[in-house]
Amino acid sequence: MSRIQSPDQTTATKAPTIREVALVAGVSVATVSRVLNASGRVSSKTSEAVLAVTRQLGFRPNLLGRNLRATRTRTIGVVLPSLNHPVFAECLQGIEAAAQASNHVIAISTTGYQVESEERVSERLLQQRVDGLILTVADAARSPVLDKLDAEGIPYVLVFNQTGQRHASQSLRPSVSVDNFSAGRQVVEHLLALGHQRVHMLAGQFQQSDRSHQRFLGYQAAMRAAGLPWSTPLELPFNTSDTRAELQDLLNRRQPPTALFCSNDQLAMTVMRDMRGLGLRVPEDISLAGFDGVRVGEWMTPVLTTVVQPTAEIGRTAVELLLQLMAGERYLGPALLHHTLRLGGTSARCKTADGTFPSNEC
Repeated sequence: MSRIQSPDQTTATKAPTIREVALVAGVSVATVSRVLNASGRVSSKTSEAVLAVTRQLGFRPNLLGRNLRATRTRTIGVVLPSLNHPVFAECLQGIEAAAQASNHVIAISTTGYQVESEERVSERLLQQRVDGLILTVADAARSPVLDKLDAEGIPYVLVFNQTGQRHASQSLRPSVSVDNFSAGRQVVEHLLALGHQRVHMLAGQFQQSDRSHQRFLGYQAAMRAAGLPWSTPLELPFNTSDTRAELQDLLNRRQPPTALFCSNDQLAMTVMRDMRGLGLRVPEDISLAGFDGVRVGEWMTPVLTTVVQPTAEIGRTAVELLLQLMAGERYLGPALLHHTLRLGGTSARCKTADGTFPSNEC
């Protein structure tokens, strides 16, 4: 079956219908509808098969109305991994404040850190005729969702994803973030300056977060620059609520770490609680640092050492950039906002087993 031809071609083929999608996918029209609208129960295997056929046939519900409409809805679609994480909740507050200030409303959807959900929820927002999208995706460099938005000319801005050159067009995908690599390197350098030489990293799963991987590269660079061996990070799902088994495995090693760097504060606070459950003290027995700068980290005892992201400002800046793109202004490059390092009480000088401070290493 032929694809839809681009508007600049002199001849156009008939647009594929939802019935044709159902026929090729071997499912009912109702099932296709449920997949596209993210309503009702459909297995992940069936959902992926239907979405693959829609891409193959070039099927887009209301595509003509989406691309050619003359009026704006003044609605901005927002796709975030979760609202349970304080970083995304605070970013959303910044998005909403900036949207209201510009007389726009927002429509929100979450993916639960599931890569396969990104295309479904973004498509659902586009069917609601949003004027543009603000998103956080798992991997900005290899994202079918962003490929689709680029192909259809739909304006969008990424938040927290730190983008580089795109392999296909060599253009930059619009984004607002901190420099995850530099920030990750800086916080690890702080731990090294305290005398720690066995620093291990606990990270959110890389397949769910390219930010987590960029922070790991910063950790790796800091260790290499110091002439120290780096360890493969311990990757944990973002919904991890108990790290005791993983921590026990780390601490039982012949040379256990004296400091831990967590790729996000939520994980760091979970680790701190579980350390206490294992009878260990932070920072007396092991130092700890996180990444995000969530406010609850300041209320802990001791205060969490962490990289502080301007999360609300990231949201506000994303709206401002999206409005510029929607107005047809030229995109000049990623917005990298300034981060800071909050030196809390969870990081301290490295001690030897007898509780003394070594002259050179521990």
